[in-house]
Amino acid sequence: MLEVTDVSAAACCAPLVREPLTAGEAEQLATSMKALADPTRLRLLSIVAASENAEACVCDLIEPVGLSQPTVSHHLKVLMTAGFLERSKRGTWAYYKLVPGALDRISQLLVAS
Repeated sequence: MLEVTDVSAAACCAPLVREPLTAGEAEQLATSMKALADPTRLRLLSIVAASENAEACVCDLIEPVGLSQPTVSHHLKVLMTAGFLERSKRGTWAYYKLVPGALDRISQLLVAS
């Protein structure tokens, strides 16, 4: 008589090879990914990242995305809240700068070690 082995049990009980996300990390990652899940925000982030010193004035971000200043400001605020951008005021204009390492954190969490 042939003996049948249960291969599904071995796959089911495979040990972890690295630490999974904690609940807090998962919550933070979800917030970050929600911020990036919008095409306009991805474009804004890309424009800022491609600008000299990874910094751009809000006045330079309105025309490329074809939206009003209040709408662009809303999207920039979402990116700031998610930790991708920081803001500084110079006169009447706001400048947005890419937070060093912000995009690296996302990729490190998603790529298997």
